Amino acid sequence: MNGATLIMKKRLLFLLVAFSVFILGLLFRVGWIQIVRGAELQEMAFNQQNSNREITPRRGNIYDRNGNELASSLSVEKIAVNPQELPDDKKENIAQKFSIILEMDKEDVLDKLNKDNRYEIIKSHVSKEVGNQVRQFRSENNIRGIYIDEDSKRIYPNNNLAAHVLGFVGQDSQGLEGIENEMENELEGIPGRILSEVDARGRQTPFFEEKRIEPQEGLGVVLTIDKDIQYIATRELERAIDDNKVLNGGTVVVMDPRNGDVLAMVSKPDFDPNDPRACPPGKDPETWDGTTQDDIDELYETVLRNKSVVDTYEPGSTFKAVTVAAGLEEGVVTLDTLTDDKPYEVQGHTIRCWRTPIHGEQTFREAVYNSCNPAFVKVGEKLGISTFYEYVRSFGFYDKTGLPVISEGETNFHENPTQINMATTTFGQRFTITPVHLINAYNAIANGGNLIKPRLVRELRDNDGNIVKKYETEVVRQVISKETSNTMRELFEGVVSEGTGRNAYVKGYRVAGKTGTSETLEDGVYIASFAAFAPADNPVISVLVALDYPTGHSYYGGQIAAPVAGKIVEDTLDYLNIERRYTERDEEMMAEEVFVPDIRDKTVNEAKQTLREFGLEYRIEEGVSGDDLVKDQTPKPGIAVSRQSIVIVYNYTPENKRLVSVPDLTNKTIDEAVRTLNNVGLNIKINGIGSAISQNIEAGEEIQEGEVVEVDFLYRDTD
Repeated sequence: MNGATLIMKKRLLFLLVAFSVFILGLLFRVGWIQIVRGAELQEMAFNQQNSNREITPRRGNIYDRNGNELASSLSVEKIAVNPQELPDDKKENIAQKFSIILEMDKEDVLDKLNKDNRYEIIKSHVSKEVGNQVRQFRSENNIRGIYIDEDSKRIYPNNNLAAHVLGFVGQDSQGLEGIENEMENELEGIPGRILSEVDARGRQTPFFEEKRIEPQEGLGVVLTIDKDIQYIATRELERAIDDNKVLNGGTVVVMDPRNGDVLAMVSKPDFDPNDPRACPPGKDPETWDGTTQDDIDELYETVLRNKSVVDTYEPGSTFKAVTVAAGLEEGVVTLDTLTDDKPYEVQGHTIRCWRTPIHGEQTFREAVYNSCNPAFVKVGEKLGISTFYEYVRSFGFYDKTGLPVISEGETNFHENPTQINMATTTFGQRFTITPVHLINAYNAIANGGNLIKPRLVRELRDNDGNIVKKYETEVVRQVISKETSNTMRELFEGVVSEGTGRNAYVKGYRVAGKTGTSETLEDGVYIASFAAFAPADNPVISVLVALDYPTGHSYYGGQIAAPVAGKIVEDTLDYLNIERRYTERDEEMMAEEVFVPDIRDKTVNEAKQTLREFGLEYRIEEGVSGDDLVKDQTPKPGIAVSRQSIVIVYNYTPENKRLVSVPDLTNKTIDEAVRTLNNVGLNIKINGIGSAISQNIEAGEEIQEGEVVEVDFLYRDTD
C-alpha cells in the first residue's frame, strides 16, 4: 500500500466519521424537535397560523339567601382590532372615528392601532348601541381587522347595599375584594374562543370560517345575607351616625346564633361597587383621580375597609359576658353571690366602678345589671389566669373566624398575662378583637353553648338553578353547658329590662344584651357598642352595633348604641314574623301608640264613637254657623300618637286655630311629659324610654292646639 492510497483511506475514514457524526447530530436534533419541543413548537405554529380571540364568560350571579340578586352580569360588547390587518393609510381615520364613538382620546386609540401584535383591545364593556355604531363604520368602510366581541359587565343593582360583603371586580372582571375575590374560582367561569386562520403577517386568510368555542358561565353564589335585614341594619346605622355625629363610621353585624349565618354585615363609610374608585367623603372631587397609589391607599383606609372583620377594637363591657359565662360554668360564682363595687386593688392599680356614687353591696346578678367592674375582676381572680384565658381561647378569640374575606383582623391579647392584665381583660379593656369575634361569642352564649364557625356562603348553583355544593353549619366546639347558656340568657335579659341596657328594650320582644364603652389609643376617642340576642328564651338573631368616635350628646354604648340595636332587633323580628308576647311590664314601660283616624265628613256623634274605639280623647270645637258634620281635626289623620291623646274636632272650617306655647320637656319621664303636653292641649309621640332628651319642636315655640310633639326618651344611667 503506497502513501497515496493510505492518505485516501484516511480521508475517506474522516469523511465517514464526520458524516456519521452529522447524521447522529441531525437525528438528535430531529428527535429533540419532535419529542422534547414538539408540543411547544406545534403550539407556536398554531398560534402563528391562527388568530385567537377570547370570549369573556358571563360571571356567576351573587344572591341573597332568598334568591334576590346582589350582583349580576350584563351582556355588553368589546371593541378590539388586529393591528397587523388594518390598512396603514386608514389608521388615522379609524382612530378619529373610534375617538368619537368610544369617547376616547384619539392619540390613545392610535397608539393601540399601531401596536405590533395581532389582538389589541380598544375598549371593553361598551353598550350594544355603541357596538352597532362600530359595526356600521366597519361595514361602510369595508375594513378588516376590527372585531366586536361579546363581553360581560358586572353590575350591583342595590348600589352600596352589602358593598363590603360583595366586594367588586376590576376592568378585567376579576374579583378584587369581598366575595367577588374569595369566590373567584367559582364565579369567573371559563372563557370561550373565536379561532381564525391568518398568514405570516397576521392577516386573516380568505374564505376561512371562524370557529367558535363557547364560554362556560360561572357558578351562582348564594349568600346567607338577607337583603331586607341588610337594609334594616344599614338604615339604622346611617341614622345613628348622623344623630350622634359619629366621625369614624361604625359597623353592624346581624347573625343567626343557631347556625352561624351572617344575616347582615354593614360597615360605614362604604362605597358603591359599581364605581369603587369614586371620590370618598372628605376629599375634593376636582382633584381626585382614583388611580394613583396615594388615592388607592386612601380608599383602602376609608370606604373600602370592612370594619366588621378587619378593624380591631377594645370591646369594653360587652366582653363581660365571657367573664360571666366562665365564672358560672366553673362554679366560682352564682347569681346570688354577694359582692360590692368598692375600689379594688390589683398589683398597685385601683379598679373602680364606672358609676359615682357606687352601688355598694349587691348580688352578682345586680352587679351584672349595673356593670360594676370590680365584681368581674373578682370573678377572674377566682378562676385564675390559666382557666380564665382557657375560656377566652375556647370562645374563639385567639383564632380567626374563617369568614371568606381577604384579610381578617387578628386579635391581640397579652402573651404572658399578669394579674393586672387579666383584671382589665375581665371587663373588656387593654386587648383588641374584631366585631365578628365578639358576636360569634354571643352566639355561643345564646345557642346552648356551641361555638359555630360563621357562615357567609350558603351554596353554589349552576345557571339552571341546580345546587352544586352546600356549605354546612360547622360546630367548632362546645364552650359552656346548656345550663349555663340558659342562665346567661335570663341574666342578660335582665340587663335590658332592669340594668344598663334598658335603652335596647323592645315592647313585646324579650331582648338580652350588654352595653360597652371603650376608649381608643387616641385620647378622647371612644367606641360605643351594644351586643344583643333575641328573643332571650329562644334566640333567632344576634346583633352587634359599634359606633366609632361619637361626638354628639353622649359616647356611652348604653345611651347611643343600645337604642340602635333595639330598633334593629324589633324590625328584624317583625320581618321574620316572630310573634310579640306582651307582658305587664311592657304596658308599664311604654305607652301604646295608635294612628289618628280620619273623622272628617262624619257626624259629630260618629266621630266621637270612632275616637273612643281608637282609645283617643276628644274635644268638640263648635262654630257659630257650624253643622253636625266634622269639617276639620287636629292632629291630622294618620299621625301616630299615644293612646288617650286628645283630638280637637271642628264642626266648621276654622280660619285661625288657637296657638299654644310648647313647654320644655327636658329630663321629664314619659308620664310627666304626657301630662305636661296634655295640660296645654298638645299631644305626644314617644320615641324610646327613660327621660326626655330632645323634642322636635323647641320649647317656647307656638303651634296649633292639638298638634303632636315628638319626644325622644333615653335612660342616662348607663355605661
